[in-house]
Amino acid sequence: MKILVIQQKMIGDVLTSTILFEALRKKFPSAELHYLVNLNTKPVLKNNPFIDKIILTDEPTKKNELRFFDLLKHIHNESYEVVIDVYAKISSAMITKFSGAKMRIGYQKNYTSFLYTHTFQRLKKPEHDASLALENRLKLLKPLGIDFDFITPKIYLTPEEVSTARNSLDKSGLNLELPLVMVSILGSNPKKTYPGSFMAELLDFCVEKKQGIQFLFNYIPNQKTEVKAIYKQLNPVTQNQVFFDIFGKSLREYMALTARCTAVFGNEGGANNIAKALEIPTFSIFSPNLTKVNWFGKSEEKKHTAVHLADYMDFNKNDKKAAVENPELYYAKFKPELIKPELERFLSEVSKL
Repeated sequence: MKILVIQQKMIGDVLTSTILFEALRKKFPSAELHYLVNLNTKPVLKNNPFIDKIILTDEPTKKNELRFFDLLKHIHNESYEVVIDVYAKISSAMITKFSGAKMRIGYQKNYTSFLYTHTFQRLKKPEHDASLALENRLKLLKPLGIDFDFITPKIYLTPEEVSTARNSLDKSGLNLELPLVMVSILGSNPKKTYPGSFMAELLDFCVEKKQGIQFLFNYIPNQKTEVKAIYKQLNPVTQNQVFFDIFGKSLREYMALTARCTAVFGNEGGANNIAKALEIPTFSIFSPNLTKVNWFGKSEEKKHTAVHLADYMDFNKNDKKAAVENPELYYAKFKPELIKPELERFLSEVSKL
């Protein structure tokens, strides 16, 4: 059997969808499993033992008719028996249809459902205490006789990558016998970024509550000015605990550094998903315009913590809509005082801290 999974989205989505491959391999040990993803997400898939082939595409391919047609031909020539469309956009629905696969699985949408042989409505509430991101993906496997299983995404670093990261940290002056926390200092965009002054206050709080705690900041070079502005708001004691110039020069380097950390703290996003896949405890601050249950389930609560403004105030449908349109207004209500009790508990309970 030859199966294709399509997920042309961001790193967190691509990583999360790898659970399908582990479930498929368990059910069909001899199947050939392929994954169609965007080029920039490939690093999180390296060395994954459940994926036989990675097919790469990019945004320009979606927008260029000739390049997209070449992709369609390539997929058709692979002769898949099953295609599972997790991406659920018009472009991926077209790829699924033109694959020629006898079984074509996707989510129920009025304008694309006719392109599939099996469709499913997304769950609105978890049935197994996992995040909806996991449960809705695994639901796509039902036509193949695969029921829900508690599978989580995993990242596979090489011993060399882990060793190189440790050597880099050793040379930097860090004390790896003390707590080391990777900080997701910025979200994927301004609407998903906790206010800088609030973030600085929470980092000061961490230093106050946990002796010897050290911080790395997750950022890319073109974000340095923005991150520096938050750094300057920290009190001097906290600034001394930030190793500002240590960061991964590639996504694989970043993941290896994260694997050496005690925990990951900050804005919810791909970095937190990476940490979970590395089995590193996380404390995630959700943007008010997101739905927490989509990316965080009760089954995670023993090792991970996530906070959303809705945990502290009535948050109805009108609030959700307003938060999408004006997240700054709702972030202003999400004051550090609300988060500090949970953060203090997290600092005290994470085993390595």
